[in-house]
Amino acid sequence: MKLIYITCKDTEEAEKISKHLLRKRLIACANIFPIKSMYLWEGKITDDNEVVLLAKGMDYENIKKEVKKIHSYKIPCILKINVDGNSEYLNWVSNICKE
Repeated sequence: MKLIYITCKDTEEAEKISKHLLRKRLIACANIFPIKSMYLWEGKITDDNEVVLLAKGMDYENIKKEVKKIHSYKIPCILKINVDGNSEYLNWVSNICKE
């Protein structure tokens, strides 16, 4: 299973992306959290409120492709974290998601 870490400009965007991925059965579940982000952008330190979308799925490449289609950022953060977990949960995710 892959845990996909995606930063979004706001909750509305995170929900839009989550629903899109769920409808396509690329993810089985999504969690959305408000965060404070600091980063360098165009030579300046930026301090923003953002939202993290944690998506649980199997096919990182297709998830990344679909997120890039609808994400508002010029360079979205879409990170893959390989995870292990209890077999019942992993089976549930696997049965929902396309491989």
